[in-house]
Amino acid sequence: MYRVGKSSHSNTLTGWREWVSLPDAGVDWIKAKIDTGARTSSLHAFDVAEFDREGEDWVRFRVNPWQDTNADATIVECPVHDRRAVRSSSGHAQQRIVVLLAIRLVDRLVVSEVTLSNRDEMGFRMLIGREALRKGYSVDPARSFLGGRAPKTARRRNRGRT
Repeated sequence: MYRVGKSSHSNTLTGWREWVSLPDAGVDWIKAKIDTGARTSSLHAFDVAEFDREGEDWVRFRVNPWQDTNADATIVECPVHDRRAVRSSSGHAQQRIVVLLAIRLVDRLVVSEVTLSNRDEMGFRMLIGREALRKGYSVDPARSFLGGRAPKTARRRNRGRT
């Protein structure tokens, strides 16, 4: 189990959008919006099912790393870290499952709380919130992809081309 805590790293600069990876989830590339207005990070998850594993609450879900396609969906299983009410940008509150995931953002690996939600209508499959960013990141809202771009094949798949 991961512990969420403060980092001793100095600030790493990130843009308002970045290509990130989720090594625990088997996701090499997913485009994320960096959102200082959101407290917790959020990941587009579907087929979410809770289950019991040796007396502990776990969750199984699928992740689609690419926009507008089900290609390369991966199944993830991990312990439920928490459940909490989250207010969306439209003002609606909903109960969400929270998991801990390792996120590679601008060549650094941080473990962060991530809520599972339906982001089908959103422009990004993942949102990185303040809790993850406080582990040593500064955001330059005028810049993008400071951690580098995903390989051309990943970018093409994200746009629905193979």
